[in-house]
Amino acid sequence: MFKRKYEAADKHAILEEASSGEIGFLAAVKKYEINKTTLMKWQRRYKLYGYEGLKSRTHNRSYSAELKLQAVQDYLEGKLSKYQIIDKYKIASTTQLSNWIKKYNGHSSLKAYKGEAKAMTKGRSTTWQERIDIVQYCLTHQHNYQQTALHFQVSYQQVYQWVKKFEAGGQDALKDSRGRKKAPEELTEAEHQKLEMKKLEY
Repeated sequence: MFKRKYEAADKHAILEEASSGEIGFLAAVKKYEINKTTLMKWQRRYKLYGYEGLKSRTHNRSYSAELKLQAVQDYLEGKLSKYQIIDKYKIASTTQLSNWIKKYNGHSSLKAYKGEAKAMTKGRSTTWQERIDIVQYCLTHQHNYQQTALHFQVSYQQVYQWVKKFEAGGQDALKDSRGRKKAPEELTEAEHQKLEMKKLEY
């Protein structure tokens, strides 16, 4: 069956008709022969971006490497659902967020569009003094996590986590706590694989 292409004005009119109570959400789906998921997507994009969000995009929306990392970490911490996260960071879809999560878990780079630097995921072991120096460097350079990571040959995630810990608890927060659960970026490759096996067994 031929699938009609709706322009931004058409989408807006349908949303207005459905939300005003004239015909209702399900009735709009039937009347205009569109998928319920599609109508929900229009509704979400209109809520996030206004009328501009209803226009067909010919290029990818740009997201910084830092935003991608924050969104992924919010999801991994389990405090927010995917829909809450895409609302919080104005991400186009849960599919896009899922791709970032997959790249992060697979130790790929979270790279921004338009040539922005990558968010590296491969870390290394450091001393307490090194972590202090790294944080001080990052703060001196206006929280430039990527520049700091490249300068000290550590991962973007390590720098980000250390800065957040320092801002919350000072230098002592950067110490290694014996017996604590390691953060993902601190795991060795063998430890990471063992953790993944445990997850699969569970």
